[in-house]
Amino acid sequence: MSIFYDLVSASEIGDAHKIELQGYPEDEAGSLETFRYRQSQAPDLFLGAYVPTGSGRRLIGYICSTLSPDTTLTHASMSKHVPGSSSVCIHSVCVAPEYRRQKVGLGLLKEYVSRLSSTSCDDSKPYARVLLIAHQELRSFYEQAGFEWVGRSAVVHGPRPWFEMRKEFQPQNASPDLAATSQPLNLSIARTSEDVSSGTRPSASASQEPAQAQTQTVPPGLWEALQRQSSRARPVARPLTSFPNAAQDVVSDADAQGPPSNKHDLLCPRLGCGSVILKAGAASWVERASVQLDPPAGRHALPEALGRLPDPPATAQWWLVRGSAMAFENIGFSRPVQQTAPSGGRMKLLACAECDLGPLGWCEEGGTEFWLASNRVGYRA
Repeated sequence: MSIFYDLVSASEIGDAHKIELQGYPEDEAGSLETFRYRQSQAPDLFLGAYVPTGSGRRLIGYICSTLSPDTTLTHASMSKHVPGSSSVCIHSVCVAPEYRRQKVGLGLLKEYVSRLSSTSCDDSKPYARVLLIAHQELRSFYEQAGFEWVGRSAVVHGPRPWFEMRKEFQPQNASPDLAATSQPLNLSIARTSEDVSSGTRPSASASQEPAQAQTQTVPPGLWEALQRQSSRARPVARPLTSFPNAAQDVVSDADAQGPPSNKHDLLCPRLGCGSVILKAGAASWVERASVQLDPPAGRHALPEALGRLPDPPATAQWWLVRGSAMAFENIGFSRPVQQTAPSGGRMKLLACAECDLGPLGWCEEGGTEFWLASNRVGYRA
């Protein structure tokens, strides 16, 4: 199943609310007016999971949140959005009924947290934590996404008790590659309809509130095994500069069926990553004006694995993917950045979805063209 993620637009709020009503009991479901408020006040915190359709895309799940200055969840933190705050409240994690029990919700939640984690080192946006509340039977679901159990919440919403969970972020450990251009995504209180259908109650044993989190013993040798690097061979990414004839060695010959394309798989150029970004033949070779992708000089150093782009309007070489982001094997998108696309629209930056290295290229928000700089990807050759 092909799933991709993007921000939920104002025109899709009705679709999101229909999923909400299918996922929660009447006394827990948010109103359409509440959904419109959240999307209008915090649009960057309303993320959707989509499947492509013949006419565009279909929303199959979403997460919506607002910001709060509180370090724990309260009724106030759930009802009001406070811009610039350091905590985020996830109000819903919800998946359409026909897509439940397929790990759609977990994938969406991990993508949500990953977007926040990859940009949490931006000192100008001191987001500190993810907070959420959930019913006890969903504890393991959120633990799979890195959340820690706190205990019973003072929040009362519906007849069943809620329990607070959280994920603290440590900016010093976050990837710096997109910190200069991506804007943070933060989260906090959450319910989910991913794997528990509406109205389902926990078992008798699960309904008892634990006095404290149970401690489990780590099996002997497990920690050491986790610290060892995987023995799986990573693809070797050759930089464009390593080819004697440069572009001639990586571009296929043009023919009657279309423009010249990438002769080799395109890989993340970071040493030790080598994740496949595009398969051979998936992109077209284009020479066009360069684009300003990097932060001002001196703010953040450009990662060594990335080649430098000439200053606009000088010409640069690009790999162009048209139609859909589903052509990629692996790609990540930033939120819209301050730079504008050549057409005047808002720009998003592209990065390796596995190690967060970027920017590798760019696209226009809502557009169908995706541009990778030829000297910012590696080649499997």
